[in-house]
Amino acid sequence: MVSMESGRVERKEALSDPDKVRQAICAFANDLPGNDASGVIFIGVKDNGKCANLSVTDEILRTLSDIKSDGNIQPFSSFIVQKHTLAGCDVAVVIVQPSDSPPVRYKGRVYIRVGPRRDIATPEEERRLSERRRHRDIPFDIRPVASSRLTDLDLSLFQNEYLPSSIAVDTLEQNQRTVEQQLASVRFANIDTEVVPTVLGILVVGKDPRQFFPGAYIQFLRVDGTELTDPIKDQREIDGPLSQQLRVLDEVLEAHISIATDVTSQPTEIASPDYPLVAIQQIARNAVLHRNYDGTNAPVRFTWFSDRIEISSPGGPYGQVNVANFGTPGITDYRNPHLAEAMKNLGYVQRFGLGIQLARKELEKNSSPPLEFDVQPTYVLAVIRRRR
Repeated sequence: MVSMESGRVERKEALSDPDKVRQAICAFANDLPGNDASGVIFIGVKDNGKCANLSVTDEILRTLSDIKSDGNIQPFSSFIVQKHTLAGCDVAVVIVQPSDSPPVRYKGRVYIRVGPRRDIATPEEERRLSERRRHRDIPFDIRPVASSRLTDLDLSLFQNEYLPSSIAVDTLEQNQRTVEQQLASVRFANIDTEVVPTVLGILVVGKDPRQFFPGAYIQFLRVDGTELTDPIKDQREIDGPLSQQLRVLDEVLEAHISIATDVTSQPTEIASPDYPLVAIQQIARNAVLHRNYDGTNAPVRFTWFSDRIEISSPGGPYGQVNVANFGTPGITDYRNPHLAEAMKNLGYVQRFGLGIQLARKELEKNSSPPLEFDVQPTYVLAVIRRRR
């Protein structure tokens, strides 16, 4: 019914091992042979090509579709999931497009496929994938920063913090590549002719990201009142590489949140914060991730009033997200897809596309007012109101 497995076709009798499907998606996205054509995974077909009589349910299709957003395949791979009937046999079909930005990793490992073989890429195969990366029409976050040099990156931060969080331990142990090749493999540098850091490299492990992107910081302001003209209680500019910014912001938030204790309405004491920390973190991290770093010097602005928190992110909706569907579950897009990968590797994103939903859930659990948004073409303003 379905031809034998080849460099562009793989068959699975059932969805009993989703990890194998993820590995296959990663391998097809890397397209090591350079077919420049889609790879196809048929689920519901036996090894001999016969129908497995699999019941292709909506749950199976959802499970396959969710692979795109679970954060384990990075950078984001383009694939579609469909149900087809072939010669009277129902099958689930995953069609994977070659990535414009290889190498693609699944759980920190680069999978490749040559003929019917699927395996973890060798350092040489990974190097070939890096060299093939397209530099035309690539996302802004992996474009080379022409005025920067290798000395502008904190190599200690890169090797001691970022690499262990993004590359599988056994891969690192076998690693014989130079630091320049390591930087290129995670898109922190372009090494075609000379070593030139990318936007991503500067933002994530740069010694001074604001030297190249003046708006790459968080402006925190605590106001003793409800208007910007009221007295200032605290203000600071939180800058530095990405992990430092987010770590310092978490410390600032924890210091400013107040806990109210209720000992009258329930038999046991109940402590409720004026703002749930997780909700603020999710919206703040979304602002850093989805902001526009190109063509603006504006920072992410975090303003804490006595009755609300306002978080403003430069850059309006992007891609399939628009003013009308902003915040709708399941509708997301990424202006900075590789920055999203870095934040996932550093542990600041648990699963892609769930930040707003998690924030809303935490606000509801805390009996806080609903999350509000003012979505404009040039910015997105989130408002989190204080729990009464």
